[in-house]
Amino acid sequence: MKKKLTALVLAFVLLLALLLTGCGAGPDKLVLNVYNWGEYISDGSEDSLDTIMDFEEWYEENYGAEVTVNYSTYASNEDMYNKISSGAVSYDVIIPSDYMIARMANEGLLQPLNYDNIPNAEYINESFHGLYYDPEDKYSIPYTYGVVGIIYDANVVDAQDVGSWDLMWNEKYAGSILQYNNSRDAFGTAMYKLGIDVNTNNPDDWQRAADELITQRPLLKSLVMDEIYNMMESGEAAIGSYYAGDYFTMQNEQADHVDLRFYYPEPTNFFVDAMCIPTCAQNKELAEIFINYMLSEDPAIANAEYISYASPNRIVYENEGYIEDMGEEAMEILYPNLDNFSELYNKYAYRNLPAETLDHLNSLWETVKIN
Repeated sequence: MKKKLTALVLAFVLLLALLLTGCGAGPDKLVLNVYNWGEYISDGSEDSLDTIMDFEEWYEENYGAEVTVNYSTYASNEDMYNKISSGAVSYDVIIPSDYMIARMANEGLLQPLNYDNIPNAEYINESFHGLYYDPEDKYSIPYTYGVVGIIYDANVVDAQDVGSWDLMWNEKYAGSILQYNNSRDAFGTAMYKLGIDVNTNNPDDWQRAADELITQRPLLKSLVMDEIYNMMESGEAAIGSYYAGDYFTMQNEQADHVDLRFYYPEPTNFFVDAMCIPTCAQNKELAEIFINYMLSEDPAIANAEYISYASPNRIVYENEGYIEDMGEEAMEILYPNLDNFSELYNKYAYRNLPAETLDHLNSLWETVKIN
């Protein structure tokens, strides 16, 4: 769901997290522990703003005190959840995805936000208020959002074949199609194609989707997650479903003989990642100040440009410099349904499934993979 993170970087980040999480920075310094997805913040590379360093400097200038930000990353919502729920670590700010926010709130793992410390929350588009995972906007403030689409190589795929989920089942491109290597997303592609509710609890619906995935298996080159980047960029594969923001990463790295394009099949999946404060936080007010800073102009625009995901912050998507830097194609792809986002999101986004349904789904997924 997020940008690729190499094994080397992950190993370094894990070591850094073990060294820094919960440690102090001297008696005169405040410490803020931030836990985020890999490559999900502007970090100073490629002439971008170093968001963490800038916050430390900004805080000292505005509050007259030094703060050290211990910034570490995770590879999945589940990895983050396991650490937080174990009680073995302490983080002040986390950025989970929607369904995980709902789960953590229900389990008492998130603290209510004090909006007096987050006045910049007013810049969040109205379509992102009251979504199912946090209906009272009590625990979270949206950071980014995205929509799932299909990426294809226009040098391989005929124009008349694009536009729907059918492309991923088109026998003409057998051996060049990539499918998600996780049950929820893979089943999602089949269920959207068949017009099945992706949050159904009906076993027969899940069986229909499994049968559709089994018919697709002979056409696939591979089941993938982060591998999709190299395979699409190099031209090793020609068709795959992924998130709009990641399309631009692939397009920027594509080989000379590759011409990657993107479209949204209908219906499709929507997601939101949002900033939250876990109950294990040691400095809630400082965490809220950090969240407020992240919603301010310079870091909000820098983060949106760096990670290439859509921002729900109107400071970003209404900024002329941002619009010019991203370009017309990117703006059309990233912000196609801004005004009616909540309607589409509440209708098509994944929600937490009951344990019985999850067990059935995972059993069917094993059958799909061996076929």
